[in-house]
Amino acid sequence: MILAKEIKEKLAKHYAAPEFVEYALQTFAEAVQGKKLVYLYRIASKAATVDGATLAFTTENGRTKSKDADSTATKDGPIRTPGAAESEVTVTSILAKGDEMIDDLEDAMDDDELMEIWEANLDEPAEAGDNKFKGRYFQGYLTEFEKTSSAEDYVECSLTFGINGSGAAGDVTVTTEQQEVAAYVFKDTQKTGA
Repeated sequence: MILAKEIKEKLAKHYAAPEFVEYALQTFAEAVQGKKLVYLYRIASKAATVDGATLAFTTENGRTKSKDADSTATKDGPIRTPGAAESEVTVTSILAKGDEMIDDLEDAMDDDELMEIWEANLDEPAEAGDNKFKGRYFQGYLTEFEKTSSAEDYVECSLTFGINGSGAAGDVTVTTEQQEVAAYVFKDTQKTGA
């Protein structure tokens, strides 16, 4: 350890290099919990009458982006030519009794209806106002629908949305009720009804 220090000092004098300082970047980072990244869905044809909504009892969401690339052999080595990016959004949830949203999504798939999807990070409030969060907006089609029912578990629904284009970044409105999906919100002991 002492030898390494002496070498650093000699090199610094000889080359007039500034002293190297290590920063622990991890001390500045904070992880985002999975439940803080929420997705909202809406059938595009219902935009005038229906708000985007979360699915009840969501256990997992995912967004993937992939891009194929062609390879061309040259005398200097291969050259890669990237293709178009393809994106998918997936959701897995436990079926809620009387859940009309799952039925609407399945019908929209059968009718080839365009879907709207929002991804909102509840750990990153937007500057634009209350209940606004940084996120992304997508349009696409429901391409896979699976309903699984085993004898010992709850009924599980798995959906895959094929996304058109690459989406757009912006601020997403998530109501207080929708935020409660991600975390408990304190409520007082007083009755809330009239």
